[in-house]
Amino acid sequence: MPRPNIVIIYTDDLGWGDLGCYGSPHIRTPHLDALAARGIRMTDWYSNSPVCSPSRAALLTGRHPAHAGVESILGARRDTHGLPPQSTLAAALSTAGWRTAVFGKWHLGVEPGSAPLRFGFDHHFGFRAGCVDYYSHIMYWGVRNPLHDLWSDDDEVWHNGEYLTDLITDRAVEFVTEVSDPFLCYVAYNAPHYPMHAPADAMAQYAGLPWDQQVMAAMVSRVDDGVGRIVEALERTGRLDDTIIFFSSDNGPSAEERNWLGGEEIAYAGGSTGGLRGHKGSVFEGGIRVPGIWSWPAGLPAGRTCDEPSMMMDVAPTILAAAGLAPDADLDGEDLLPTLAHGRTEPERVLSWEYEGQLAVRRGRWKLVADPSERLGAPRVAGRMLFDLAADPHETTDLAAREPEVLADLGKQVEAWSETLDGWRRARV
Repeated sequence: MPRPNIVIIYTDDLGWGDLGCYGSPHIRTPHLDALAARGIRMTDWYSNSPVCSPSRAALLTGRHPAHAGVESILGARRDTHGLPPQSTLAAALSTAGWRTAVFGKWHLGVEPGSAPLRFGFDHHFGFRAGCVDYYSHIMYWGVRNPLHDLWSDDDEVWHNGEYLTDLITDRAVEFVTEVSDPFLCYVAYNAPHYPMHAPADAMAQYAGLPWDQQVMAAMVSRVDDGVGRIVEALERTGRLDDTIIFFSSDNGPSAEERNWLGGEEIAYAGGSTGGLRGHKGSVFEGGIRVPGIWSWPAGLPAGRTCDEPSMMMDVAPTILAAAGLAPDADLDGEDLLPTLAHGRTEPERVLSWEYEGQLAVRRGRWKLVADPSERLGAPRVAGRMLFDLAADPHETTDLAAREPEVLADLGKQVEAWSETLDGWRRARV
């Protein structure tokens, strides 16, 4: 089998319920639906964090955010640290002969020393901080002075008035069309992250919806159009069968007031968790369970749905295994190729999360949540809650009092997880 090409498509604040193939009643995503039909749709796919920077660190390193050294949202100023020096998926593939590029959002450090070219990417087109205006490519939020943030490698570039989702797609299609095999193309869309901007023609497709749902649907549809263009480029160049495509989101949908640019004292309601509890910033399911689609016609079955709980740190070891490369021994993720092809044959995994004092573990059907918050910026509620996700995926019924043995067992897992976090943090000091 030839060495596979790899395309990773990562969205920003896309909810578990925001795609047609995940049950959205009004957002039309024909290209992503077709991708899922040609591959494997994960029902229980998780981000390693309910916010973006730690999620991206886990994706690219194969490590838990604490182990990778990025546990919170990285800032926009140049005095903010970035991803600590370490091996990444891109670096491993580059060393083995893959051409590598990232298009779109980085958010793992704004200093030149933290830029993508220092972590195994041959080329970067996009922005380094957390968000920008879609047309001016300026960062206005949370800083005293606006910052223009659009780069081609280490050079600042200007494309005023051009919609950023389309710019990202254009550069990705150009790369896929012109680069020699094998390659890694990481397409990191900032949509549908705020500010809520969409072109008029995309908005017109959803004219009957309330504005917040309309602009969300338009932004997601523009991403879906981009996915269609990338897949078409792979097909046109005869590479689709031998290309691994992975699609996901960095965390669940945002309910932040600043989606409205501070103009309304209400939470934004455009994105959908598909009924799951919680939003971005929460370790409830709505903050961490996200769409996950794998497609590799030459190496994986088509038309499968997989309900095995898996998470973002599994992407790097899975792709390295598919590429015939040995992952570093200290990776936390697992090679999912056997699971994707046949279903899980290993014992139940324990998946763990931590964010800003919130803790959660899942083992099989059971999930324990400690000191949770409902969304980014909301207060935490002290205590431990236990849920049976097989019977109650929306986390409506706390079974802590009814299942003391399960609570105690998972409580030990939480305590061990917390001690592991402390050990990793001490090792970094």
